[in-house]
Amino acid sequence: MRAAHLDRVDRLVGDYLAERARGATHPVLDFLFTYYSFKPGHLRRWNPGYGVVLAGDAARDYAGFASYERHVGPDGGLRVRESVLDSRRSAVEFTLGLLRATAARPPHHGCFGLHEWAMVYRGGHEALRHGSVPLRLGHDGTDAVVESMTIRCTHYDAFRFFTDDAVPRNLLQLAPSSRVETEQPGCVHASMDLYKWSYKLAPLIDSDLVTDCFELALAARTVDMRASPYDLSDYGLAPIAIETPGGRSEYVRAQAALTARATPLRHALITRCENLLVSGGDPARPTAE
Repeated sequence: MRAAHLDRVDRLVGDYLAERARGATHPVLDFLFTYYSFKPGHLRRWNPGYGVVLAGDAARDYAGFASYERHVGPDGGLRVRESVLDSRRSAVEFTLGLLRATAARPPHHGCFGLHEWAMVYRGGHEALRHGSVPLRLGHDGTDAVVESMTIRCTHYDAFRFFTDDAVPRNLLQLAPSSRVETEQPGCVHASMDLYKWSYKLAPLIDSDLVTDCFELALAARTVDMRASPYDLSDYGLAPIAIETPGGRSEYVRAQAALTARATPLRHALITRCENLLVSGGDPARPTAE
């Protein structure tokens, strides 16, 4: 299990660390490992999830991890400490409430990724989040696109980076407390954030699900950047030209596909949280050595 997990993560991450050491940047992976705080080394570390008992070589390898404790039972072994669940209970409750609220709403696919455009609207060079990458349409062209369309962002953690001039152009005035009230499953960032909510609960959440969510986040961030105002052709990212009818249709199709991928992962994470809160997991479940 651990070997397969490492192989999978290494395939997804590729040569990122070596390229990073050489000073190279990447608009997709940099975001996933800097804006999100789970580093490649964290992602590579396999965890079976709360309630699973590690035996044999796995138990020996994890004996020095502070988040694991000796399991009291006939076969011994190690498991994630109960105190880890106790200390994260409020985080589990928040995550469950947010994901349930999001899943209960119908998806909306008409935002066209304008949040990235709103982050540079009338902001000049200082507002660029990828300073070494040019804007496809220049500053004036980018501003004109924002002014020709309606911004319908429902995701606070995108909205909070809008320029001052872009904030009043959004249909909703979002706040940190509005996440539970406004998050909806069609949002590219809501799909991407399943990775954040899953890794924030590690090692209570198993690495298989965390990596599933990372893989989705990788796809979602790729769509996000392709639909952005930046020219990322040097990175092999062909633009989704949302300033055109064809580009908007392409974005909606990509957004809907991400929603379809995110739905079972969101429900899986909801189930994991419910199990943690209701039963605390099953401390008798063994895993492969």
